[in-house]
Amino acid sequence: MTTTPQLRVLFFDVFGTCVAQRTPVADELWRAAQEVLESDVSSISSEVRAKATKMSYEQWFEFGGEWNKEGDRFVRDSIAKHSTVDWRAVDKHRLELLPKLLAHRGLIIPRGDASTSALQVGEGSLWDELQLKHLGLVWHRLTPWPDTCRGLDLLNRQYSTVTLSNSYNDLLEHLVAHSSIPFTRIYSAGMFQSFKPNPKVYLGAAEKMGVKPEECGLVAAHLSDLKGAKACGFYTIYVDRPLEEKNPELREENIPDMWIKDDEDGFVTLAERLGIQDG
Repeated sequence: MTTTPQLRVLFFDVFGTCVAQRTPVADELWRAAQEVLESDVSSISSEVRAKATKMSYEQWFEFGGEWNKEGDRFVRDSIAKHSTVDWRAVDKHRLELLPKLLAHRGLIIPRGDASTSALQVGEGSLWDELQLKHLGLVWHRLTPWPDTCRGLDLLNRQYSTVTLSNSYNDLLEHLVAHSSIPFTRIYSAGMFQSFKPNPKVYLGAAEKMGVKPEECGLVAAHLSDLKGAKACGFYTIYVDRPLEEKNPELREENIPDMWIKDDEDGFVTLAERLGIQDG
């Protein structure tokens, strides 16, 4: 398209679109592992220490990817079983999943009753339960892409900018506050007791903002999300982010109305395309 409709609201997917996922998770896991391995007061067993020492950054990167995929699997299972998602339960599941995945690699030594849902962390583990809880909440403090805050500042001159994420509001509020991301409002799929790409989320968000679907744009790094929004009448803007597209086969469907390529400047380029100049 060479022209854009009269947009009033820009909704934004958050995870992957506004904040990076893979690198910040790997960075935090790697850094936390090095800190305990170098600590003089650490009580890590010699076996766990040997395994953790051999873990490269690239292996922590892959571990973070597996952790994220397991969280996505939990969401899909919830949808299949209940036709809905409890986003707080998703957050809790990610927290409980971390020590289990680490135990599979011999980095956490379980203790107590192995039949309980929450794994108990024993002596000699790489991290204790308090440290694991902090790491498990990394999804609340993911790092924005370099263009995110500057681009939103520009877009706020002309539009309402609103999160619209498969999550719940408390998590999004923590995430946005942590990096001072300048959204004008915070919405989540949890507000509409549903999940994207269910039309209830897109249409419910438009109604809550008091605008028509054709006055809304969705900005996302996931084509399946944009496909759902487009079916509801939204203008669709694809921001290509490294390692974030989960359905590359959809690239052939010509879904986005606007495509910001990965070698452009993300939200800043979006603002320029919409006639807003930086400066």
